[in-house]
Amino acid sequence: MVTSLLTAIGIHRHCVSTGVAVHGWRMLRQQSQCHTQATSECVSFHGQWPADEREQFCHDMRVIQRFLDATEEGALLGETEPYLKRLRYEFDHWDDAIHGYRETERKHWQPTNRTIIDRIVAIAFNGVAMPYVHVLDLADTGVIKPHVDSVRYCGNIIAGVSLLSDSVMRLVRTNDEEQTNDEYRQIFAKQRHMKYWADVLLPRRSLYIMRDTARYKFTHEILASNESQFRGRPVSRSRRISIICRNEPT
Repeated sequence: MVTSLLTAIGIHRHCVSTGVAVHGWRMLRQQSQCHTQATSECVSFHGQWPADEREQFCHDMRVIQRFLDATEEGALLGETEPYLKRLRYEFDHWDDAIHGYRETERKHWQPTNRTIIDRIVAIAFNGVAMPYVHVLDLADTGVIKPHVDSVRYCGNIIAGVSLLSDSVMRLVRTNDEEQTNDEYRQIFAKQRHMKYWADVLLPRRSLYIMRDTARYKFTHEILASNESQFRGRPVSRSRRISIICRNEPT
């Protein structure tokens, strides 16, 4: 409790110094209170979930809708797009997890955007995260295949804001013996009756927080444009930029 209070005070002082104290403080307080409601609206469960695992998943996978407003989204795009546009989209990845992407990392941000990053860190990481922020630009035809992020590069929490487009993230319960490449897709397709999974709607300008069991016990993927649907309704997915924070591996 003391640590959380000190973190909030630190964010408030930073907001004061950058001229956005009232806006930043109110949003931090409001968004901290809406995790449960936002998650229930954005998660669709499939298959036979054990009750305890479903409850744990709801704790470990959170979505906060309307985390950003249009002005904040524009500010983040204004800072990241000039560099991203100089890069080509890539169609191979070291672990074959992403196709049709370009990416960068950023440590230093303009003051307005630094306040947004600090807000993410305060809510998702209790004020302590890795200094470099991952910026991932996924083309409208790009895909993120089912995978579990390597434990070598980040800790038990990943948090990201979605810019430009809605999307659907699918998390499928897995174990260490199963593959997370194309072979895994075939295993999932053949044995769907033996699996349970969740589709998570990531609305434009939302924040997702994935931790612990959601991070390690489920593969996650961003559904391709032609597969993108939520609760039986199509979700139009175009080019998507995500701003992703992580904590240090333990």
